[in-house]
Amino acid sequence: MNMPEASFLAWQKQFSTEDDCLEYLQEMKWKNGFICPRCGNAHNYKIASRHLYECTQCKKQTSVTAGTLFHGSKITLIQWFWAIYFLGSDKGSISALRLSKLIEVNWRTARLILKKLRSAMGHRDSLYQLSGTIELDDALVGGRQKGKRGRGAAGKKNVLIACESKEKKAGFIAMEVVDSICHFSVDKFVKKYLKPGQKVRSDALAALNIIDQAQDHEARVTPSHLVDEWLPWVHIAIGNLKTFLLGTFHGVSGKYLQEYLDEFCYRFNRRFIEKQIPNRLLNLAIVHVPVKSS
Repeated sequence: MNMPEASFLAWQKQFSTEDDCLEYLQEMKWKNGFICPRCGNAHNYKIASRHLYECTQCKKQTSVTAGTLFHGSKITLIQWFWAIYFLGSDKGSISALRLSKLIEVNWRTARLILKKLRSAMGHRDSLYQLSGTIELDDALVGGRQKGKRGRGAAGKKNVLIACESKEKKAGFIAMEVVDSICHFSVDKFVKKYLKPGQKVRSDALAALNIIDQAQDHEARVTPSHLVDEWLPWVHIAIGNLKTFLLGTFHGVSGKYLQEYLDEFCYRFNRRFIEKQIPNRLLNLAIVHVPVKSS
């Protein structure tokens, strides 16, 4: 479903006050009017001073932010909505430090906002499984310390990457941090992100042989100078990921890597409608269950 494109001026006009944000949130959450989450009653008393709605039948009090990504947050909805705009509108993403200055919160609060939004991004894309011809490979990503190159590089994390090949363009992608590239991790990744019975291309790494069990798998021993012919799109995705991480975040530690992979995939999978991302991300925040702060 297409969403409106978001410009800076349009967003500023639409969400200039806390009441603007509350009204939009209420309209999107209760499109057919208030429904009590406890008893299903459609009638309520509005407690305007606390932005609460009290069911006329069971007396349960419900906040419009309850059951959304904004649940329990101490910052204003204006700050949330603008954080969503700044994150969604910049294809290079935004750092917690930069966001903290833009919405006037401390670094820890900005970091938590970004964590919750990236978590929602990852969950949304995990509902989609790749299909058709799929390229699958692994990469070493992250790490701030210099060290030896290759699979034993210090501070780096193993990442499995799958990318739909649409001949002249890439389709959807999926990426996940794994402890090691082995039969167990590859099998789990394939079952999670790929529909069964798809045509999968990979290199001849022994750990990838497990793909044969559920997919039409073709593995090739590929010299480095020919790898872009056999797995072109997955390698472009890997290159774009590393540019993304170095450009805004100047590298990233393994602790937070999956968050950045989730954001990168969400953006990549919507790159042809990137101006819609702020509105899509806002609606995702409204329908997504709360994410724990820890």
